[in-house]
Amino acid sequence: MTRPLVVNADDLGLSRGINAAIRRAHVDGIVTSTSLLTVGRYAADAAAMLRATPSLAAGVHLALVGEDPPLLSAREVPTLVDRAGRFPLSYRTFVARAATGRVDLDDVRRELGAQVQAGLDLGLEIGHLDTHQHVHLWPGVGAVVVDLAEQHGIAHVRLPRAHGRSPIGLGVGVLSRRLRDRLVAHGLPVTAYAGLEEAGGMDRAALGRAFRALAATPAAAAEVNVHPGLVDADSSRFDWGYRWEDELAALLDPDVRADLSAHGFHPSTFPVIFGGS
Repeated sequence: MTRPLVVNADDLGLSRGINAAIRRAHVDGIVTSTSLLTVGRYAADAAAMLRATPSLAAGVHLALVGEDPPLLSAREVPTLVDRAGRFPLSYRTFVARAATGRVDLDDVRRELGAQVQAGLDLGLEIGHLDTHQHVHLWPGVGAVVVDLAEQHGIAHVRLPRAHGRSPIGLGVGVLSRRLRDRLVAHGLPVTAYAGLEEAGGMDRAALGRAFRALAATPAAAAEVNVHPGLVDADSSRFDWGYRWEDELAALLDPDVRADLSAHGFHPSTFPVIFGGS
């Protein structure tokens, strides 16, 4: 008997090349689900793609960091932005500010609520919530995200995990366990996960390692988090070192699909597994 595996592509809406790659990775590859960055410049283009591709499940990729500005004004969410009204680029800056009491969780609630509503306004049937750079691992943000899931009847919130033993991996482990306890307390499902450490480098070999790691867990369902893309003029603003096109090639590889099956998984989506919206 096989277990369901969601192959979820993040950052939909970030660029046209990412939008196109995610669609191709679904139509011709193993991607079953995607997360829409509603603050992204190309969110409307992404929503049109989703309407034309109803078999691709979707959720919202909530953002408190990154290259694009928040949906609300600096006056509405002053503790989330700099003097130019922009998010910090990195989770490291956000966490440093949150840890020293400089982030108001009411600002977080207002902005993330606006991002969920933007997804609904674009016609999205939201099957899950996750966050850009996994900032909902921070307990206060995690509490807001879980509340939003309950408020909107969204059946799944990502539980990021790290499989390595680096200092960052150990820190992620502590925060992941706290988030897991919150999900359980609120009756939300806990899903095995892989992809945090491989972000931007999920090639064929990395996917194989992810399948093996997930197959070794007792969880009833699992998620692999990927970042396919096509390099275009807009992607030059992202200095992340991501190998988007290598990830796309791996997700299209028939041998990878066979490897997924060989490890005891079948492709699925969060709404199918958990009965979401």
